[in-house]
Amino acid sequence: MAPGAGYDVLVLGEVLVEIHAGTALRDAADGTPARISYSGDALNAAAAAAAAGAWTALLTVVGDDELSVPLLHRAAELGVDVSHVRRAPRPNGAYLLASDTEGDRAFVYWRTHSAGSTLSTRHVESWRSLLTGTKALITSGITGALSPSSRDAVVAAAGTVYDAGGHVSYDPNFRPRLTGRAEARELLARMAPLTGLLKTSCPADAQALVGTGEPRAAAARYRALGARTVVVTAGAGRLLLDDGTRADYHPVPVNPAPVDATGAGDCFTGTATARLALGDRLADAVAYGTAAASISVSGRGGTGRVPAFPETAALAAAHAANRCTGGRG
Repeated sequence: MAPGAGYDVLVLGEVLVEIHAGTALRDAADGTPARISYSGDALNAAAAAAAAGAWTALLTVVGDDELSVPLLHRAAELGVDVSHVRRAPRPNGAYLLASDTEGDRAFVYWRTHSAGSTLSTRHVESWRSLLTGTKALITSGITGALSPSSRDAVVAAAGTVYDAGGHVSYDPNFRPRLTGRAEARELLARMAPLTGLLKTSCPADAQALVGTGEPRAAAARYRALGARTVVVTAGAGRLLLDDGTRADYHPVPVNPAPVDATGAGDCFTGTATARLALGDRLADAVAYGTAAASISVSGRGGTGRVPAFPETAALAAAHAANRCTGGRG
């Protein structure tokens, strides 16, 4: 970084090796073909932020195994600065999944004692100058669920950015295979007051974390915890935006040929946060986020399809025009 310069967006979290099965997991048999790629919610969001035009860096810990080189190469290929990534004498985390167009899937993870789980406040302190100089930080409940030290790191990083006047985007991203409901709620209570944009799913996350499957009620409960703006994804076709003055549903552009919804929520968060950091109005940033997320489901895996911003902007404009004409012509 140049002296006095600050990143538009920093993303704190875990990068994963992604193993994409060629069939439904319950049907995976000896000889089932698979494809390796690289993902994890942090990389997905960082790639989207970079594609949306933000100067973006990844704050993570990677392992010492052979896959670290292609993993970091892929992140850099996606336009993400990896010069601040730390190393640990651990393997990288990995997960197995199958394509799913609805985003309702089960993952099989291998991440116990992973390099990413060593993330700690010691790392956050080493990144302090980056965090105090950035416009925005993205992090998640998944990162906070990796280990007690990573949970403390998430809160410390968010607090550092918040205290410096920066924006924090947070996705609770509840994963029952990673953490218990009580622990996730405790982390949410600590993070919500620091959060400028909280993106969540309903009913999945909302039911577990704030006790309701109704999007408006969920948004109100997240805001009562301290989050200033809440975005609730409520199925493939609609999104609720509650900025504290009003709570309105926004239709999402439909992808006519979806392939895999993995990472679509991360793509939304990365894109919307990037555009906020670059000075766009909230409504426009959300529109760009939904457009980018819609395009992203055309690819396999979390970073299989990361749209460049001109494509995202064109879809957002076309979707807005279509809404104004009531879908005619």
